[in-house]
Formats: sequence, structure tokens, C-alpha cells
Amino acid sequence: MAKALKVYHLPTCSTCKAAIKALKQHGWELELHDIRESPPSAEELGKLIASSGLPIGKWFNTSGEAYREMGLKDRLPAMNEEEKVRLLASNGMLIKRPVVSNGRKTTIGFKEQTFGPEWYGA
Repeated sequence: MAKALKVYHLPTCSTCKAAIKALKQHGWELELHDIRESPPSAEELGKLIASSGLPIGKWFNTSGEAYREMGLKDRLPAMNEEEKVRLLASNGMLIKRPVVSNGRKTTIGFKEQTFGPEWYGA
């Protein structure tokens, strides 16, 4: 059975490129999704967020242009979790990337050490 990961990425993002390169070097088969063109649905995001174990606030690309333009630093605290999930699903550029999931565990961003033995099958 091939090892497969679902990866939401931005093709022009250097962090995403590094993550994809590292994952391929470790023999992973990747199902790539351009996060700008086809962001995860609100339902899928809910599952991904739950499997990451991270609070939803960590999922926002706070250094991104879309985040700043929408004034989310001030708006997010007043929003409930469902509203935040719908907002993330409405604009993939709001999501920190890459998002990598094996169906059981999900990570956001990329630092090679984040992908421990459970990812690389060691």
C-alpha cells in the first residue's frame, strides 16, 4: 500500500515547496491541492483542525495580505469557532500552509522535525 498524504499548498510558496520536496524524498505519494484554487471545505477544515490538535487561531496565516486587508487581528476575537472555520474555507489564502494530512494527523506550516517517526514510518 502506497503511503499517501493530502497536501494543501500554494505552488509559489517556498515553504510549501520545501515541504513537498522533503515529503517526496521520504517516499510519500502526495495528493496536491492548490489552496488558493481549491481550499478545503468548511466540513473538511473542521476535521483537519480537530486532527491537528491545534487551536483554530493557529490556522490563520497572520502574515498574509488577505488577513491584514480583512482586519482579522481585530475581528477574530469576536468570532465563534464555526464562523472562523467558514471564513478559512472561504479564502484559502487565510490558511497557514502547507496543510499536510495522513487522514489521522494533520500539520500546518513546515519544519521537517515536525514530521516525526509516525509520518516517515520509522
